[in-house]
Amino acid sequence: MKSISVKYGLGIGVLLIIVFLILSIFNLHLKPFYSAINIAVMGIGLYLAIRVCKNEFQKDQLKSFTYQKGFSVGVVTGFISTIIFSVFFAIYASNIEPGFIDKMLVNWNAGYEVGVGTTSFIVFLMGLATTVVLSLSLMQIMKDTWNTSQGRKYTVSDHGRDTKY
Repeated sequence: MKSISVKYGLGIGVLLIIVFLILSIFNLHLKPFYSAINIAVMGIGLYLAIRVCKNEFQKDQLKSFTYQKGFSVGVVTGFISTIIFSVFFAIYASNIEPGFIDKMLVNWNAGYEVGVGTTSFIVFLMGLATTVVLSLSLMQIMKDTWNTSQGRKYTVSDHGRDTKY
């Protein structure tokens, strides 16, 4: 499972950097709205990582895929990609385009100086928050269902029950 997380984490991190650089060609990297593309890249990457992990567990009849295992693969994968992108973002904002932070935050002038470190830390926290939310959401789709014939009799539905009093 660790190799899946590392492989997909590196891939997602590189894709996030490529998307950022493509946006920078058209000066769209200055508009925070386009960071929604990062959510899509992260979501697709985490989905693929969790799906590969689930398929690996299904190949081995002795192991079972649990919610915790899938969630941990998603979180570790996202954490690796977030670290990669955050380091790139800090290097980009400080060395490649030094005035990037000032250009990006021109509309949000709050009267105090926001530096590269603060912005990079916020990018890191946003990446971690996105990772946790997407991993939880994707595991709702990927988890094994409990909707068996035995499990249905413990649900709150009225199927198969006499509703007349």
